[in-house]
Amino acid sequence: MTKRLLKQVVGIDVAQKELVVSLGNMDEEASSNVYAYKTFSNTEKGFMALVLWVKKHNIEGPPLRYVMEATGVYHEALAYFLSENGYVTSIVMPNKISNFFKTLEVKTVTDKSMSEAIALFGLSKKLEDWVQPQKAFRELRQVTRERDQLVVERTMLKNQLHAEEVEAHPSKMTISRIKSRIRLINTQIRATQTETAAIIRNDAEINRGVTLVTSIPGIGIVTAAVIMAETNGFALIRSKKQLTSYAGLDVKEKESGTSVKGKSRISKRGNRYLRKAMYMPALAAIRHSERYKAIFVRIVSRNGIKMKGCVAVQRKLLEMAYTIYKTNTSYQANYLQTRQENELVLNN
Repeated sequence: MTKRLLKQVVGIDVAQKELVVSLGNMDEEASSNVYAYKTFSNTEKGFMALVLWVKKHNIEGPPLRYVMEATGVYHEALAYFLSENGYVTSIVMPNKISNFFKTLEVKTVTDKSMSEAIALFGLSKKLEDWVQPQKAFRELRQVTRERDQLVVERTMLKNQLHAEEVEAHPSKMTISRIKSRIRLINTQIRATQTETAAIIRNDAEINRGVTLVTSIPGIGIVTAAVIMAETNGFALIRSKKQLTSYAGLDVKEKESGTSVKGKSRISKRGNRYLRKAMYMPALAAIRHSERYKAIFVRIVSRNGIKMKGCVAVQRKLLEMAYTIYKTNTSYQANYLQTRQENELVLNN
């Protein structure tokens, strides 16, 4: 007797250039089965080929869901394509997939095994439907990413200018052209800042978020805008752990067998724009906030690596931004002291 199928899932491991896909289903006895596998290019042509392949292999009747990780930015084009064409899609935080993968009896991590794990995760969990971010969040993300790229280009040009100026026989024409390009980029950066300010001003939710997040020491308007844009107002985030995983600031232990343990490091598998945006605020917080300076000193005194201390502060600042936004409460430097004093009053 054929068992009735309850659900079908397309698990997708997304890389920069390719999509590694596994197709699985679950029957009425909660038995999961991954039965098809294929790789597609991470392009619109590949998206269409993926959908046709799924239609060829899936069974009519049981609901079908596409599931992928929220890793970096490479999954976004596929997510928009699926959503705009009416396919049910879920985007899952990387730490959830990683923790689920550890429960499977898989010794080797490959793109195929990861796509199978994503498919099995989708079959075993009740997932939320992914909804496209609101227009204002999407526009904010586009303009903040443009600004980031412009700043990178300006830094490269300034380095070129310095190299040209210190040569034995510098070219005046070359120097003039480089300076002209730097002036153009400065104008474009100012234009992105004006556009960013307009988006913040004209959207009440983004305005509220930026106002709250900038109350944290070290975080300015540009960083707050990036946080809001890259998280869509923390729409997908359910915990601080998920947030640090999404940003790639979670610690990853490197192990081999049962006896060899390598140095721990941050995963860097998440959103690089969000991770990058937290770097300078962390340095400012370390210099000007006793609280964050203490965190930095404690981490560095433990292992002697300044970067680990800086990453710890980046993570704390990002978690603080999430907490403040969710509680709709501005940053309070003496919050812990005030809470302890209130508890003493209540207990007495």
